[in-house]
Amino acid sequence: MSLIQSFAAAIDQPSINWKNIILGFTTFQFLFETYLTYRQYKVLQKDELPPTLKNEIDNETFKKSQDYSRAKAKFSIFNQVFSYIQNVSFIALDLLPKLWSFGKTLLTKSSGFLPAFTQSSIIVHSLSFLFLLQIISTVISLPISYYQTFVLEEKYGFNKSTISLWIGDTIKSIVLTVLLGFPILAGFLKIIDYFGDNFIFYVWVFLMSVQVIAIAIYPTVIQPLFNKLTPLEEGELKTSIENLASKNKFPLSKLYVIDGSKRSSHSNAYFYGLPWSKQIVIYDTLINTSTTSETTAVLAHEIGHWALSHTSKTLVIAQAHILFIFTLFTGFIHNTSLFESFGFFGQQPVIIGFLLFNDILQPLDNILTFFMNLLSRKHEYEADEYAVKLGYSKELSKSLVNLNIKNLSSPDADWLYSSYHYSHPILAERLDAINKKAAIYEVKEK
Repeated sequence: MSLIQSFAAAIDQPSINWKNIILGFTTFQFLFETYLTYRQYKVLQKDELPPTLKNEIDNETFKKSQDYSRAKAKFSIFNQVFSYIQNVSFIALDLLPKLWSFGKTLLTKSSGFLPAFTQSSIIVHSLSFLFLLQIISTVISLPISYYQTFVLEEKYGFNKSTISLWIGDTIKSIVLTVLLGFPILAGFLKIIDYFGDNFIFYVWVFLMSVQVIAIAIYPTVIQPLFNKLTPLEEGELKTSIENLASKNKFPLSKLYVIDGSKRSSHSNAYFYGLPWSKQIVIYDTLINTSTTSETTAVLAHEIGHWALSHTSKTLVIAQAHILFIFTLFTGFIHNTSLFESFGFFGQQPVIIGFLLFNDILQPLDNILTFFMNLLSRKHEYEADEYAVKLGYSKELSKSLVNLNIKNLSSPDADWLYSSYHYSHPILAERLDAINKKAAIYEVKEK
């Protein structure tokens, strides 16, 4: 008997009440994350800037950023309570088996419009169930999404969206999920159905192929549905970025400006693409609020991620994580006690098993996220250092301060909250590190 088989046998016992276990995990996560938000809220009540930032951010901006961050913290607590009630309700009221049954009823009533094979297909039944779950989840989340966009973000001057645009985005997201997500899910379920318990490698290859295809089609198929990408005009900024890319042998193929300002005044920049062809996308809000050298410094940081293979390292970890998840899932896929704890007697739908498995896996995933955030923050420091080596220390510092001011980001954070939630160091920590590295490289140059 293999290790996984022994594990599967050990956790498939009638005495194990998986419903109570998942309720316990859900409750602990809710209490812990609410406690972290409370700790962060206390930091957001401070009325003094960190020493490093006293000459960088004026007092009025600091007070406004603290006020904005406190408003987001309050909203976060409400959202956590709302999500907790929603999750507990789904478990306590046995909504999963009820939705599963209703999905079958929906297929039966649609028999006149669908091919005959769909009536007995477990995969089509699974897609019907997920469609219902998607609609319910979307409807439940609409009030929260509306408040965040048109009340919270509007109050602090960030929202640029309209009701029609917001509704359009919601509809497009649902349609994309059905047109793209459901075929992928169907392929996932078909592979498990065909290969049985030996599905791990084949599912992994399938999902990796999907990721590569998604990267290839994203700029031409998906992105234009939500935003307009315009080639960056000839001029000082384009020349500066192209020179930076050429100097660092960055495989830049296209340089775009995205109309992020039609939804929000927050700023950003990023790159994506296959290893041999990268596309840089700059938000119009960043260009409008930053100088050429500051924008170039931000992209020097991003190119640093590429030059130091941060993306590749993260991708390898992500692939290892996927393999680990599916290996562990094989221990739950036939767990009778798990299915029966949630009202599934005499049937073990793979999609239901995977959803419940994700709930069981959540504590382990949270620990992994914590360590991934540690790695991400390390990568951010290294990318900053890369930009400093290129001579952009002052410009990068200025750009980070400007982004913090424009986005009203909190300049400080509770250490435990930031360790758990933040993938980037806070502003004061980054500026300290940049100044120290700049001083070291100045000494070396002398």
